[in-house]
Amino acid sequence: MTQEDTTQESATHEITTTSTKGSIMDSSDSCGCDHCSAATAPIIPAGLPGSEPRSAAPASSVLKENLPRLARIGLAVTLLLLGMFAPGRIPNFPAVGSLSLVGIYLLAYLLVGWTVVASAVRNIARGRVFDEMFLMTVATAGAFAIGEFPEAVAVMLFYSVGEYFQDLAVGRSRRSIAALMDLRPEEVRVVDPETSSFVTTAPEAVELGALIEVYPGERVPLDGVISEGESGMDTSALTGESMPRSVAPGDEVSAGYMNETGRVRIRVTRPFGESAISRILKLVQEAAERKSPTERTVTKFARVYTPIVVGIAAVVAVLPPLLIPGAMFSDWIYRALVVLVISCPCALVVSIPLSYFAGIGGASRNRVLVKGANYLDALNDVHTVVFDKTGTLTRGAFAVSEIVPRGALSADELLRLAAHAESVSTHPIARSIQDAYLATGKEIDGTLLGAVSEERGFGVTAQVGEHRVIAGSHRMLHRDEIEHSDCDVLGTTVYIAVDGNYAGYLVVADQLKPEAADAVTQLRAMGVGRIVMLTGDNRGIAEDVATRLGIAEVHSELLPEDKVRLLETLQDELPAGRKLAFVGDGINDAPVLTRADVGIAMGGLGSDAAIEAADVVLMDDGVDRVPAAIFAGRYTQRVVKQNIWFTLLAKAVFISLGAAGLAGMWLAVIGDMGVALVAVLNSTKALRQGNSVALYSAAGILTRMSKQKVWWGNSGSAK
Repeated sequence: MTQEDTTQESATHEITTTSTKGSIMDSSDSCGCDHCSAATAPIIPAGLPGSEPRSAAPASSVLKENLPRLARIGLAVTLLLLGMFAPGRIPNFPAVGSLSLVGIYLLAYLLVGWTVVASAVRNIARGRVFDEMFLMTVATAGAFAIGEFPEAVAVMLFYSVGEYFQDLAVGRSRRSIAALMDLRPEEVRVVDPETSSFVTTAPEAVELGALIEVYPGERVPLDGVISEGESGMDTSALTGESMPRSVAPGDEVSAGYMNETGRVRIRVTRPFGESAISRILKLVQEAAERKSPTERTVTKFARVYTPIVVGIAAVVAVLPPLLIPGAMFSDWIYRALVVLVISCPCALVVSIPLSYFAGIGGASRNRVLVKGANYLDALNDVHTVVFDKTGTLTRGAFAVSEIVPRGALSADELLRLAAHAESVSTHPIARSIQDAYLATGKEIDGTLLGAVSEERGFGVTAQVGEHRVIAGSHRMLHRDEIEHSDCDVLGTTVYIAVDGNYAGYLVVADQLKPEAADAVTQLRAMGVGRIVMLTGDNRGIAEDVATRLGIAEVHSELLPEDKVRLLETLQDELPAGRKLAFVGDGINDAPVLTRADVGIAMGGLGSDAAIEAADVVLMDDGVDRVPAAIFAGRYTQRVVKQNIWFTLLAKAVFISLGAAGLAGMWLAVIGDMGVALVAVLNSTKALRQGNSVALYSAAGILTRMSKQKVWWGNSGSAK
């Protein structure tokens, strides 16, 4: 049968922006170094502008890609050991005969530190002076100035190793994300109307007016008008509408619709560059340009820490010679350089990247893929979570949710007659009624079925045994003058009449994901301040879903650009320093996923565009992974802050001893290595997130039970 004509017009037809081709990019905070560039490199699905057919890289390929980096690290270690154990170690300032040894250290330094120095210079040119790159550059330059060459090399070496492990985790997540995406090149079958033969070509090469053919199970590649055939189209990826749309000759369809039931031929009305998908990509690019970068915690820390230690070093170099009789500038400048070198936080340089490495790895164990360390930081600051409805909170699949008989027939008999009447239809609503009947353990008896007539926009009339059965919209009953009183039923309703008398109705609805309610409860238990639902679906269905999930704020009948505008309004209402996360799965969600502070996409059944636009991907479409993702950010942040405070306390002690002349350079180095070891061991805690996530889940469930006043008495039964 065909659905009741209650759905809104295609959202994509209302978009008036002009499309330009380009790739979908991640928005992130980048200092300009190689590892930042690699971490933010886009994964562009094939078939979209700028894409290349490819697949996830195997482990051997990953090793090959990292071989030059590992070779540089290995060579730097070798040169460092050669310099440290070479005869005639260099004193504070090298003699002319020791210049070759200086060259060894300098070469080792440049092998692992040139990217840091280059990034520091670039950032200074951009007006970003006091960051971790500047701190390491100044501290290691000071170490060279006072002849502590091994210390200078060691700082850059530790940083390089730490960043390598962090990039390894990010790369692993991105390869897993790539494996979730359909990266086969998209092709279009262009039909010759005279011979009915076809050729396959890229969508960009199809001309206006061309006739293309789309089979069931395929996406419509270009905007056009149905020329031949009838089918049901799943439009949820673009419009957010939960109910499939019936199409026939003369109806417009948009690129991105999923053809579900019948083979259709489409007359192309727009080139690929102006198609619905391209216009949504345009919105993605505009959203990316407006998205504020998310800074890593270490960058925020360095912005405060660096000017403080540079100021302390300046005070040590200048004030004592001016205030203390007999004090020599040369002695206090040396002490100032010692302070500057000691201040370089080697423990943080290696432990913070390892904390993120462990945090990303721990999240992946919970089937949450995070694209970068900065997104873990953003997850920690989430105050508002905004959900898409269809495919995110609901399954995006339809089932009979209610059977209401009117008259003498039982609910079982009403379902039996409806299933037999719908048994020859391939429409998604008809299939859901058939599935509901088959789920009772009974079979549809084809011998009972007589003449069947299906009318688009109305429904089905069928002879089932001795009964004439009508299954369709309320308009069909009005047309046939069948009296009924259930015209305002919420949801998609199939009205049944038997032998000219109204017999009842069936409600077919998108099913809530079983974990959705608990996920919302868990988020509240974790202290998330605001939960919102956005959807392109109609108001009645949206409010019903929100009520069942306990979501107080819902916005419905939204176009893709409406979602972006509404999300920006929600961002403006955030408390200072807090973030907004959006959870979605469809092509129409790509712009808002890009614009959100943290975009979270469903990876199992989500569209390629949504997966690419997101910052976090849930591998199995379980919406209960959203609390796990936020917890991963919070837990990792807790470990990072523990390392920062522990390191700061140790640094305060060594800087004080160094400024007083009571601690030599190597005593400070040995102490720093001890601090680094403790910090590294502490960083591994971020891997162990599973039990803590379970505790959060349990807390969420208990909270929900208390709200519903469900408690267990002595008998153990629910009251």
